[in-house]
Amino acid sequence: MTGFDKSGLDENVWKRIEKSADKIVFKPESGVDCLFAKFNKVDKAFISTLPNLKYIGLLATGYGTTDTEYAKQKGITVCNIPGYATESVSEWVFALILEHLRNLESAKQVARKGDYSGDGFSSIEIKGKKFGVIGLGRIGTRVAEIAQAFGAEVTYWSRNRKKELEEKGIKYESIENVVSKSDFLSLHLNKNEETEGTINKKLVGLIKSGAIFINVSPMELIDFNALEKRLKKGDITFIFDHPDEMNPEDVKKLAKYENCIVYPPIGFVTKEARAAKQEIFASNIENFLKGKPSNIVN
Repeated sequence: MTGFDKSGLDENVWKRIEKSADKIVFKPESGVDCLFAKFNKVDKAFISTLPNLKYIGLLATGYGTTDTEYAKQKGITVCNIPGYATESVSEWVFALILEHLRNLESAKQVARKGDYSGDGFSSIEIKGKKFGVIGLGRIGTRVAEIAQAFGAEVTYWSRNRKKELEEKGIKYESIENVVSKSDFLSLHLNKNEETEGTINKKLVGLIKSGAIFINVSPMELIDFNALEKRLKKGDITFIFDHPDEMNPEDVKKLAKYENCIVYPPIGFVTKEARAAKQEIFASNIENFLKGKPSNIVN
């Protein structure tokens, strides 16, 4: 296992895994044939140190840190955990938006000091605004649905069009149009070679003045230098929650701007999501050993 300790899974899940394993080690040994990985890099060099490896089970949805192509060449099956946090992360997106719009942190501080007047607070509503979603996978789709339920005018761009959602009034537009017209912009793409830098310098420059840009996906999807320059201009708000995966110096560069709001990665930490995540994780290894692997990404 890499990136794991005993607290990574509940006791009942460990018992399921123990039934399938001859031995469990928390530091990979050359003889292991199954590897469980959390967020650590599993690249070609690392995989090459494990000549007997047959299976990589990821305790995550994203698999950009794993060299899936090299694993495939070596006959190694890689499985991830899709969909476990769809509701959790989608709700988190709107928690971020509403906390910012309603200035909840300041409101709580004022009330704790005994001021219950409400003077000095102002906000805007989501209803009637243009809400753009980049990437309409499971989470992006759910975010688009919730935004529509708020009464927003929802547009999206995705590599694959979703006709069934378009029939419900969620409009497809070019990525340039989605970025340039949206009052709220929410990014939902997995990180891979094709998606890195999707929000490039040109698109960062097209973000509508006054827009709130939310990213609960990996930061590699965005041109960092262009984003910093736009934040310095001061005409957009950027909210993100993956600082743990970034160079600490880059986080500091962004966090110094008042119009950049940084959160720890807690969008997926609901009890429901944790239970679903572990169920899929345990089922993946059980299915692999039965010769019927599930959630293969390579």
